[in-house]
Parts: sequence; C-alpha cells; structure tokens
Amino acid sequence: MKAIRISTPKEGLVNITRQVEEVLAGHTGLVYLFVPHTTCGLTVQEGADPDVAHDLLARLEELAPRVHPKDRHAEGNSHAHLKTLLTGVHLLLPAEGGRLRLGRWQQVFLAEFDGPRMREVWVRLL
Repeated sequence: MKAIRISTPKEGLVNITRQVEEVLAGHTGLVYLFVPHTTCGLTVQEGADPDVAHDLLARLEELAPRVHPKDRHAEGNSHAHLKTLLTGVHLLLPAEGGRLRLGRWQQVFLAEFDGPRMREVWVRLL
C-alpha cells in the first residue's frame, strides 16, 4: 500500500487525481483509496468548473453548519465529522494502463472539512 500526503486548506475540495495516477505506474485493474481520518473524505466530482466545488461546500454547510446549538463535542468540529459521514472515506475506482477510468468531467478529490492539515490517502492497487 502506498500513501499520498496532501497539505490541505481550512476547508475545500483538493484535486488529487494526478497524485493517484502517479501511483498507478501502468496498472490495469481497480484502485482502492482510503483516508485514515475522521474529518475529511473522498469524492468523485466535476473537476472542470470550480463553481461546482463552491456550491457543494455551500450545500454541505447548510446540512452541517459549523456551529449548532446541540453540538457537545469539545473540539468544535462536529460539523466536519458529519460532512465526512456524508462524503465517505473510501473509493473503489477502475484503472487502465496507468490512468483512472473516469467520466469526461470526473476528478478525484480529497474533501477537507477541518484543516489546514497534512492528510494521507492510502492507495492499494487491486
């Protein structure tokens, strides 16, 4: 298993498609991605228009606002845990000849909800 290290902003979608493909090295098969964190996730979304990422983050903020009167977690990042619950922490993707087989507009993103931090994405070729 290989690890990709990513420095993240406070919150945002970080395109990691290129870093994942660097690990593939001609691989054909499946690629399993996993983040060993509880306040960031993984997602496949449109990578051509940055407004899509902006809109997705805005909608997630509506679903899980940064401050909520019922939150009890002392660190104050319950919103980040909930957003991670919604995005998930793993992906299984097809690869062919060292490239991810994604749709025309699709890219792989690490979704940061509690940064800035140094994050890891674990990559396993299957």
